[in-house]
Amino acid sequence: MTSRTAELAAFAAGLTFESIPEPVVRKAEDLLVDWFGSAVAGKGSRPVETLTDFACAMGPELAAEGAAEVLVRRRFTSPYFAAMANAAASHVAEQDDVHNGSVFHPATVVFPVALALAQARGASGRQLLTAAVAGYEVGIRVGEFLGRSHYKVFHTTGTAGTLAAAATAGHLLGLDAARMQHAFGSAGTQAAGLWEFLRTAADSKQLHTAHAAAAGLMAASIAGQGFTGAAEILEGPQGMAAGMSSDADPSRLDDRLGERWALAETSFKYHASCRHTHPAADALLQVMQRDKVQAGDIERVVARVHQGAIDVLGPVRQPATVHQSKFSMGTVLALAARFGHAGLCEFDEHYLDAPTQAFRDCVTMELDPEVDAAYPQRWIGKVTVHTRDGRVLDGRVDDPKGDPGNTLSRDEITAKALQLAAWSGGADAREMRAAVDALWLVARWPRVRPLLARGTGSPHKS
Repeated sequence: MTSRTAELAAFAAGLTFESIPEPVVRKAEDLLVDWFGSAVAGKGSRPVETLTDFACAMGPELAAEGAAEVLVRRRFTSPYFAAMANAAASHVAEQDDVHNGSVFHPATVVFPVALALAQARGASGRQLLTAAVAGYEVGIRVGEFLGRSHYKVFHTTGTAGTLAAAATAGHLLGLDAARMQHAFGSAGTQAAGLWEFLRTAADSKQLHTAHAAAAGLMAASIAGQGFTGAAEILEGPQGMAAGMSSDADPSRLDDRLGERWALAETSFKYHASCRHTHPAADALLQVMQRDKVQAGDIERVVARVHQGAIDVLGPVRQPATVHQSKFSMGTVLALAARFGHAGLCEFDEHYLDAPTQAFRDCVTMELDPEVDAAYPQRWIGKVTVHTRDGRVLDGRVDDPKGDPGNTLSRDEITAKALQLAAWSGGADAREMRAAVDALWLVARWPRVRPLLARGTGSPHKS
């Protein structure tokens, strides 16, 4: 019998643009533009600049033709090192997308690989999108397969993300089903990423995505040269599930392949923080708007959450850096309450000021059976707000802002990308607008050109 790993590999290898429903193609375009904004937002971040320094030092500097673009440096190098740098850059602002059911951030490991190889190989926009869809479908299913026990310890974007990157690269490299399966084997044996970094505000989160993108690209490239990988790296007796999960569900790997499009289930991020904080932030804002409550009126807030939120956010009690503060439920709720949105500037300017810290210390998390039972397929937001005048107010949000049921419009995605670029200084308004306008037409591109590097012409012209 054909294994589920083999079926998933065959799907990724054989996917065609024509077989992807038009709404899924449109959503892939949305996700690409959203990712691009996050990638440009990485400019200036110390961890990103460190990893980009490494990539640029190790990789050759090349002319535009036959090379891949390092977005935050406006230079060209090999696809391997460009994918590494762009993956690191797109995961630092905490604005990149997330798939709820797999608790996985697909864009940050898929699009760096798709862009790098498409640019280097002269692929079309349709080929880029098809490879990206393959990567999303594989990575999401691997994340769902590994389950909740995996996420308790492992950063799924680093682990499942390595397989997603391999699927993306393998598709653009034209791997057949057998070689795609070998690519999965080599990707899975390199998959890594542990949550321990959050306790000490370490820089590892950007390393996870940089490594996943580069390792997946390498796995696919060497598979194309005949390098073999474990045939059953996912469900084998010494495979990923055996070492990384206690509740793995193999049926998730081939769940309605070609019928259910998991990419379409992906959510956008509205607040610039860990996605586990978003449902409670939206529920708090609902209470404040409905009952005309100001931040100064609030005595304490109980965020009623799923266990995954407690596992990831619980260790962060007194955040020491801006990035760590994005994993602090109290800080996120404080900024949302004070400013109506926990955005990039709010974190930069206010995460450690006295009113934020005072509000943060009045926030607690409690496990809610209903919220936990719905997770990870649904991320329900519930809060109980206690006011200084003795009121007890409950809020509930079933579809946080950015979820498929409450998604962002294309105008909102464009505005978000422009705001991200302005925040980091990664691109000026004119060039960012030109790049975004071009990306909305990616399916028409005969060849994927550079997006930002100067002197290379418009990316959507042949």
